[in-house]
Amino acid sequence: MGTEHEDEHTARTPRFRGRALRSTGAVRRGRKAVLLGCAGTLLAGCASMPDSGDVTAADQPPRADGDSQVRVYGVPPQDGAQPTNIVRSFLDATTSDEADFRTARMYLAKSAKQTWRPFLVTNVLQERPKSEPEAQPGREDADGYTVTLAGSQVATVDANHAYTPEERPYRETIHLIKEGDQWRIDRLPDGLVLGQSDFQRIYRSVNKYYFASYKSESDDPKAGKNVLVADPVYLRQRIKPITSSVEALLGGPTDWLDRVTTSAFPPGTRLAARDLSLDDSNALQVKLSKQAVNTDTAQCKRMAAQLFFTVQDMTRASKISEVELQDPNGNSLCALTQDQAQRDFAAPGHSGRPGQEYFIDAEHRVVTMSDSATEPMPVRGPFGTGKTPLRSVAISRGETTAAGVSGDGRYLYVAGLEGAGERGGPLLTSAGAAKNADEGLTAPSWDGLGDLWIADRDAHRSRLLRMREGKGDPEEVTVPGLGQRRIKAIKVAADGIRIAILVEDKGRTTLQLGRVERDGTSAHPTLSVQELRPIAPQLEDVVAASWAGGSRLVVVGREAGGVQQMQFMETDGSASDAQTLPGVNGVKAVAASEDETRPLIADASEGIVRLPPDANWKTVAKDGTAPVYPG
Repeated sequence: MGTEHEDEHTARTPRFRGRALRSTGAVRRGRKAVLLGCAGTLLAGCASMPDSGDVTAADQPPRADGDSQVRVYGVPPQDGAQPTNIVRSFLDATTSDEADFRTARMYLAKSAKQTWRPFLVTNVLQERPKSEPEAQPGREDADGYTVTLAGSQVATVDANHAYTPEERPYRETIHLIKEGDQWRIDRLPDGLVLGQSDFQRIYRSVNKYYFASYKSESDDPKAGKNVLVADPVYLRQRIKPITSSVEALLGGPTDWLDRVTTSAFPPGTRLAARDLSLDDSNALQVKLSKQAVNTDTAQCKRMAAQLFFTVQDMTRASKISEVELQDPNGNSLCALTQDQAQRDFAAPGHSGRPGQEYFIDAEHRVVTMSDSATEPMPVRGPFGTGKTPLRSVAISRGETTAAGVSGDGRYLYVAGLEGAGERGGPLLTSAGAAKNADEGLTAPSWDGLGDLWIADRDAHRSRLLRMREGKGDPEEVTVPGLGQRRIKAIKVAADGIRIAILVEDKGRTTLQLGRVERDGTSAHPTLSVQELRPIAPQLEDVVAASWAGGSRLVVVGREAGGVQQMQFMETDGSASDAQTLPGVNGVKAVAASEDETRPLIADASEGIVRLPPDANWKTVAKDGTAPVYPG
């Protein structure tokens, strides 16, 4: 990460320019790959290396994600370094694994050391920023020297760690002066500027968890007080990862979720000890400030649940056995075991029934298939007879009820999955004529409260509707940010707080995430979907999407001029760190479980296909449509 001087010292010491350091032990330098060694302070945790013998694979002991034996440190400024080299080396040092950017601050003038705020914002560029003299090469202004940083920005991460896609040109200036006879930076923008490769090495997406707030419907027995909502943020994965995730949790939800979630932690609660780690039994003890001391047992357990699921998301490789909350003196306030957390609190992807796989077969029957079954079996209710041809189907999360849209897209029916009773009449009729497959009613979707959601794709007025418990009169849900755009498909999250919407605008279909707000009174609640934001902004034509975890969706679409692809995306619009999905041709629909261990299922050119974890696509039925999991 130092400057490019070829003196005797640097000829023996590998230099790093913000490249991702991998456990393979190799890093790019220019056009050559050099082996990492124990050189100076660049790397920590090095061991002696044999110089002969066969190459063999070495098993690594299990450890929490982010706990790497490799650490990257910056190189202090060299005497006589010129302004552009000072700026370049400063940028290198900001990619180090130092909690306080101690080495990076060595490049700053005394005044800037006091004012620079590196955590205010992180600007993520496609590549590392290019540094250029503001004027002619070598020309100094009256007060010093100005260097311009330029690049193509793709996203920002704010002071609350929230990621936002933001494509625009990036251009900022850095000013240098001489202190003594050395160039130092005296004026620079707050925050960090990183290339994508550095950002992906340094940061990782972590879900914080807060309780869903149903406001006007909070008195409804269905709206339990223990429903947790995932709030993704980006944290530095090698700098006290457990401590940083807990501190982020205590800081409260991100702005986008703040209106529809609450925290059990009293305002002002902070850590009383700031070096958290799991003990030998994978238990976690957390000392909290005095604000948390006077809570009752129920509130304390809710605080512990938020901590449990948040820290579990950061330490995915290690299963937490227990979380104990303590007062500042180390006295126990309450404890929550893994079994209690998964039994008493609903967090998508962590608990609950995994759910069966369903689709509509060639005989118009709704069929189900477990992982061990060799062929699908019709459901036992009216939709399993084939007497009602359906275009789409949704299964309630308790797997007791099904909602189906007729083959012509005009009618919505609801029927039980047990017994041989006849289905009733339609609960909803499309306002339009449904002349083609893109008109009429969308596929329905159930939330975890037992409510049914659907949209009417009438060409003249697109409407989003909800039916309490899948019955009764449809209630219209306003979508203020929709404008003249048309809803093509919906998928509501289990928490009933977030909804994914495929939106069509002038021939382009994008995937948007909306926040469900419940205002009004308990007798007359009014629902709206607020602040639509893009989930997969790089895709021009999204075909299908499905929830695939607490803050993750699987998305099928294509970039402008590209071929169809399937990928995981986070709800904040960032690319997921989940595995890359193998290709499959002609996908028209996809379904995923919020239990991330369950296989994907899709309607593709080969038929209904299934993708188990760490495997390839396999055809389970040559004819069929509309694959779904409960939800």
